[in-house]
Amino acid sequence: MYAVAGRVKDEDIALVRDRTSIADIIGETVTLRSAGGGNLKGLCPFHDEKTPSFTVAPARNVYFCHGCGQGGDAIKYLMDAEHLSFIESIERLASRAGIQLRYETDNSPSPGPRPQAGQRQRLLAAHVAASDFYREQLSTPGARKAREFLAQRGFGRDAAERYGCGFAPDSWDALAKHLRMKGFTADELNTAGLTKPARSGSLIDRFRRRLLWPIKDLTGDVIGFGARKLFDDDDGPKYLNTPESPLYKKSHVLYGIDQAKREIAKRGRAVIVEGYTDVMACHEAGEPTAVATCGTAFGIDHIGVLRRLLMDSDSFTGEIIYTFDGDAAGQKAALRAFEEDQRFVGRTFIAVSPDNMDPCELRLARGDLAVRDMIAGREPLVDFALRHTIGKFDLDTVEGRVEAMRRAAPLVAKIKDREKRPEYARKLAGDLGMDLEPVQRAVNSALRGAASEEASRPAARTPLAPQRLVERESLKLALQEPVLAGPMFDTVGAEDYGDPVYQAIRTAIAAAGGASSASSGGVVWIEKVRDCCDDLAGKGLISELSVEPLRTDGVVDPRYVQITLARLQVGSVTTRIRDLKSKVQRLNPVAHKDEYLALAGELFSLEQQARALRDQAAGGL
Repeated sequence: MYAVAGRVKDEDIALVRDRTSIADIIGETVTLRSAGGGNLKGLCPFHDEKTPSFTVAPARNVYFCHGCGQGGDAIKYLMDAEHLSFIESIERLASRAGIQLRYETDNSPSPGPRPQAGQRQRLLAAHVAASDFYREQLSTPGARKAREFLAQRGFGRDAAERYGCGFAPDSWDALAKHLRMKGFTADELNTAGLTKPARSGSLIDRFRRRLLWPIKDLTGDVIGFGARKLFDDDDGPKYLNTPESPLYKKSHVLYGIDQAKREIAKRGRAVIVEGYTDVMACHEAGEPTAVATCGTAFGIDHIGVLRRLLMDSDSFTGEIIYTFDGDAAGQKAALRAFEEDQRFVGRTFIAVSPDNMDPCELRLARGDLAVRDMIAGREPLVDFALRHTIGKFDLDTVEGRVEAMRRAAPLVAKIKDREKRPEYARKLAGDLGMDLEPVQRAVNSALRGAASEEASRPAARTPLAPQRLVERESLKLALQEPVLAGPMFDTVGAEDYGDPVYQAIRTAIAAAGGASSASSGGVVWIEKVRDCCDDLAGKGLISELSVEPLRTDGVVDPRYVQITLARLQVGSVTTRIRDLKSKVQRLNPVAHKDEYLALAGELFSLEQQARALRDQAAGGL
């Protein structure tokens, strides 16, 4: 059990677990696809991977990543993925499920209300209140400039409401006073980035006289704001965003992701634009997969967010479409995107709008169809990168052609679809006006360098021996199907397991009351076994075994359990027979007659037992 679990009544924790769908919780941030056997798979949110190894078992409400070893229930997922405390995770899940939690104080077991929610919940509540305040201000006379700004870009009242647009009034502390009256402390407001301390010691608002967009995370919670300058006498930057806070991490934030995430997963593509109004324009024009960064360049962490939504893996290729202005700054941003593109497995494109217009300007000038046509007319990013790279050199000279080849060949080598590399090598040779052979040599040299780097990575895990597979299968039955497996499983002790970690898990199952004591194979039973396991490796393996599919294509029935446990015992009995035979052979039957006869009798009994177990095990695992 988690360290602070005692603050919430145990039966309430069990109720939250029972009423929570882990697939729904994880599905908000990770695209999950069927993995067979009732399980789901996706790209792990806790480490970078190309092939999905993150498994969710909805029937047992648990998850496990076979790549990094992270695993647990929905409470643990929120704690790890969103850096919440246990109490904050429980409160969020209880709120979703409509459960009123009861708390226990340190000095008394009597239930009562919790005096104060966790910090994250308080900061989120402050942002909701701030968003409501700003949205109401947008309709006031002082916000005329903000409404005009939106209207000039093609967004009326309905669009403003859809995207939660608001206005920070011409006041130094209007929001601060409003939120203080609602019970938020000065420390909470400063920590949230909604206010900042003035020289006088009082609070002043972070944003003033600006048009605002609420920035939400994947789950739809408001975590910050983006503010656009409206007045010429405003000496601040054109765009001002919420500072880094416990909620707002700009390297992870994508504006519009809360509205776009389902369409991104459904359509298998994401469109990257540069600003808030560009996101709005794309969505209004019928391209609801558009998102934008907030005050920072598109980087590694943003890629991680999108890859998990796109299920961007070796077996499934999504599309990333960057939209950049055709000017020098836009070209530089596109080339930077190509460097990061190597972290995507899917296909990556660039869409450059005509006359260097951004999507918002394009929609205003030429309509919704023009925006969709711009995205449909995308160009592979590698084509753009190659053209831009060789364009830096004078191809009328030998030196220029050779240097251009040296710079461009590694780009061809990076193309993930190996069948396209020879064609791009030929295209590069033609663009350079060179023979194919030297260009192909340069590409192959770059490929060898990449292969050498790949070879230095750790080797894959060694397959388990047959007996270890059987031991593993029996533990999976006890964890996943305890009601069915319990009566037979509990009769086989830890001594029948050859692996020390498996022995520790078997001992933990016994300490938890045995598989027969479980009412179901859900998360409560699995967590109980984890709590009883003293072996750290065993604790991690319990999570893995709880989601790993059983090694049968048919229905798990008593016969399958009997075959598995018989095979488990055959292995351990055979090992004991082998050890006993070795001991008997070393004894002198004349000098140690009594011991010899006793061992021979034991050996005979074990061989009879082995034959009976083999008969039971017939049927195949």
